[in-house]
Amino acid sequence: MNMKLMTPGPTPLPPQVVDAMGRQVLHHRTKEYGEAFDKLCKGLKYVFAADYPVITFTASGTGGMEAAVVNCFSPGDRVLLISTGVFGDRFADICLSMGLDVDKMDVAWGKAVQPEEVKSRLRNGVKGVILTHNETSTGVKNDIAAVGEALKGMDILYVVDAVSSLGGMEVRPEEWNIDVVVTSSQKALMCPPGLTFLCVSPRAVEAAKRNKGSFRHYWDFRKALDFMDRELPETPFTPAVNLVMASSQAIGLIMKEGIERVWERHSRMAEMTREGVKAMGLHLFAEEGSASETLTAIQVPEGIKAGDIRKHMEQRHGIIIAGGNKSLKGKIIRIAHMGYIFEEDVLDALNALEDALISYGYGLEKGRAWETARQVWDRRREKI
Repeated sequence: MNMKLMTPGPTPLPPQVVDAMGRQVLHHRTKEYGEAFDKLCKGLKYVFAADYPVITFTASGTGGMEAAVVNCFSPGDRVLLISTGVFGDRFADICLSMGLDVDKMDVAWGKAVQPEEVKSRLRNGVKGVILTHNETSTGVKNDIAAVGEALKGMDILYVVDAVSSLGGMEVRPEEWNIDVVVTSSQKALMCPPGLTFLCVSPRAVEAAKRNKGSFRHYWDFRKALDFMDRELPETPFTPAVNLVMASSQAIGLIMKEGIERVWERHSRMAEMTREGVKAMGLHLFAEEGSASETLTAIQVPEGIKAGDIRKHMEQRHGIIIAGGNKSLKGKIIRIAHMGYIFEEDVLDALNALEDALISYGYGLEKGRAWETARQVWDRRREKI
């Protein structure tokens, strides 16, 4: 049985990416590699929908989050950190470990932050606002554009964790007043884990140049940008060469489909999933209007174990989904629909979920979820 990853990362790989990962490695100071890296850098600008430089580090998305902190802020700097779940909490931990003065704004899990709440929380001396775009632990998306609008005209750096949204959900750093957008290779960008990408505004670059108080070497924006500014761009240290080659292939596929069409596909799959789930009589965890477009969090019915649902879907249907984190463990399941996932996969996942629920005695109308999702697909396909 072929397994289909419908987890919030890693996600399935296109054949072209698998092929690139298996090729003989290039030396990273050669013209051939430089040309490939140059292609990736240009493609990343397209995916980020910005003309800002995009820095590549060999690391997970968490490494990218730390890089944003140590370049933009110094120990003692005050930041407003908005957390809507596990990964907002992780960003807070990173800031605290770097010695920042963190004003942590906790939003109830399942809800999104409101821009007016952010503005009212700002205090004198705040140098940065940090927010997770897409909180995969709860299935919630935050309106990063509206928060950026609320921060316009202020001398405050705006940092966004777009690890699980970039490439699957609309992100426009220049238009939305965002100074640093962090993402990684293994989510909507359809590659294995191992690379993090940071789109940095001129304000963020200047902050990194002025920042004399932070300890950084590997994460240094200045050094990375200097190497990128060569005739053919390079990285200061040895990169994950085959991951770079694979990411270039994946970005090429996104460019071929068209980024706006990719956003639309993810939005369509999200609506299919949500409506199919509701047709089963299940409840979504994220509040209406703030649901993620790359992942759906579903409350587990009373009397059924989340682990049993996941096990059934994997063993009987070859579909691997995720459970809940921390206080949500055992209470929700999470179905990701990001990256190299398509409408047929969503229909298969709904069928598998329905079969699992029926096998554990949950009463529902067989086939209704599939039919509901299919109607969403047909309706939205007509508008393309």
